[in-house]
Amino acid sequence: MTRPKLKVLLVSLFHPELVRGGAQLVCYDQFMELRGRDDVEATLLAAVDQNLPALFKSGARIIGFDGRPAEFLFLGRGYDYQWHRLPDPVMIEAFEEFLCTVQPDVVHFHHFMMLGIDMLSFTRRVLPRARIVLTLHEYLAICAADGQMVRTADRSLCTRASAVRCHQCFPNWPPEHFFLRRMWIEKHFQAVDVFTSPSRFLRDRYVAWGLDPRRIVEVTNGQVDRARPMPPRPAGPANRFGFFGQLVDGKGIHIILQAVALLRAEGFEDFIVEINGENLRFASPRRRAEIEAFQAAEEALPVEEQRVLFNGGYHPDELHRRMARIDWVIMASVWWENAPLVIPEAWSFGRPVIVSDVGGMAERVTDGVDGLHFAMGDARALAACMRRACTEEGLWEELAGGIAAPPGAREMTDAFLDVYMDLSEDAGVTA
Repeated sequence: MTRPKLKVLLVSLFHPELVRGGAQLVCYDQFMELRGRDDVEATLLAAVDQNLPALFKSGARIIGFDGRPAEFLFLGRGYDYQWHRLPDPVMIEAFEEFLCTVQPDVVHFHHFMMLGIDMLSFTRRVLPRARIVLTLHEYLAICAADGQMVRTADRSLCTRASAVRCHQCFPNWPPEHFFLRRMWIEKHFQAVDVFTSPSRFLRDRYVAWGLDPRRIVEVTNGQVDRARPMPPRPAGPANRFGFFGQLVDGKGIHIILQAVALLRAEGFEDFIVEINGENLRFASPRRRAEIEAFQAAEEALPVEEQRVLFNGGYHPDELHRRMARIDWVIMASVWWENAPLVIPEAWSFGRPVIVSDVGGMAERVTDGVDGLHFAMGDARALAACMRRACTEEGLWEELAGGIAAPPGAREMTDAFLDVYMDLSEDAGVTA
């Protein structure tokens, strides 16, 4: 007797072909890995918003994506970012119809945004026997400030949420708003069978917030191996740095540019920084103006005097070429982060990483072993770190030699399947 395939529905925030980001790339890599398994039938539903207007057609709710098998887009409209819900009953009906058509054994949400946190409870009502998994990719359930746990007044890091502390960040909302927000989120979290966290740091944050530690399993992010043999590093100092990611405030591009200005002021210019990324339109007006002004001034210099190159966005298939041009990857994020994919991406190409000394970055990179730490938000500390990287003989070779191979998509997917199977056994269900 042939064993039936395990039917898994993966729900993603955005599709990585449309908006590049860590959570959606992890979800998609898991989807592609599951698609290659004989005992699993995987379906992907990626929620998008109206920042991609060309995809929205009259009457369209859920559509196939780009002719790809088992890939669909959920075309959300009017999403409520305060309460993380989608008030349009037509879209809720479309989601119900989709669930009933796919009939998954497991619904694995890699995010609830653009679909709505109440869709966790809705899924439980529509599919009472399905196992529901939610991967926590950041702190959105805890923090209304884009899930970054950063104080809005002074951009300092926040260590805990409370009704009063959250009100201080959003003075127009009374403390009672945040009390009710938490109750709303906790209500729908009850529908989840198990949560997964890509890092110990994030897991500990949610436990401190009040989530039962027995309900959170740590599953490290893994990626499809896109690395290829790298050309030998050119002789001379390891003085080429690269940034890879979104050009938004939290990623700390402004700290990198300030560090460059400090090095120049000190008379040290034997280095290059390459900025690889896009979506500057999502940065705050202040940071966007700062970055655009720096870029304009840099590109006005003679080519031989330029130290910062803005290369624009990139597809994962381009990583090999761009990584080959640099020695170090800088991650200057000014929030806790969680399990940023930039770090294992850099390691897969043999590049040590220079990171802010907080959160998931400090957890992943061991200072002096496979990378370097600097004080978060401190441009002088980053400048000193960059200068050391350029001038300390043998440092690059030592740290590159300390890099361990990061987990791949296969290892991550195996871990998720173990979670699914454990849930099946707990429920007495044969998958």
